[in-house]
Amino acid sequence: MDDSVLSSEFASSPGLVKRLRENGMVKTYREGNVILDENSSIRSIPIVMKGMMKVIRTEEDGREILLYYIRAGESCIMSFLGGMHNEKSIVKAEVEEDTEILFLPVDKVSLFIKEYPEWLDYIFRLYHKRFEELLDIVNAIAFKKVDERLLNLLMKKSEILETKTLIITHEQLANELGTARVVVSRLLKQLEDSGKLRLGRNKITLL
Repeated sequence: MDDSVLSSEFASSPGLVKRLRENGMVKTYREGNVILDENSSIRSIPIVMKGMMKVIRTEEDGREILLYYIRAGESCIMSFLGGMHNEKSIVKAEVEEDTEILFLPVDKVSLFIKEYPEWLDYIFRLYHKRFEELLDIVNAIAFKKVDERLLNLLMKKSEILETKTLIITHEQLANELGTARVVVSRLLKQLEDSGKLRLGRNKITLL
C-alpha cells in the first residue's frame, strides 16, 4: 500500500500512520461501484487513498441528490458518526472514478481518538468541511435556479477531475441535482446555445 496520502495527512504523527496501516484493509473499486448503501450497517470507516467517491442521499420517491465528494486523504463523516453510534447508514457512497480505499474497523476509531490528538483533529476538520458543503447545498436549493446549480456542478466536477471534458449522462446529472432528466437536457441545450459548453454523446465540454 502506498501510504503517502496518510503520511501527508498525518505528518506530525508517524505512529498514527503506522497504526492505520496495520489495522486498515485496502481495496480497489471501479467507477460506479457502491461501497456503502443506505440502511447498511457501518462496520468500517473508508479513507480514500487514491481517486474519488461521491456521497448521495435518496428520497422515498427515488430521487437522489449529491451531498459532497470525498477526495484522496478524506473520509466520510457520515460513516464516522454512524459507525461510532452503531447506526445504519443514511447515505450512499459511490465511486466517481477508479478508487483505492483503506477501511478502518469502527472499533479502532474511538480507540485512536483516545490515543492520537491528530486523529480527533482530522475528524473535526472533516466535519467542518462537510458542514460547509451541506450549507452550500441548502443555499443552492433554496436560492439558486436549477441552471445555476447545473453549471456550478459541472464546473466543480471539472475542477476536481482536472479536465474540461466530462464523461457523464444527462440522467446522472439529473440524479445528482435531484431533478428530472428532461429538465437537465433542456438546460444543457440552453447553456450550449449561450456558448458555455459543447454537448457530445455522453460527453460535455466546458468552454
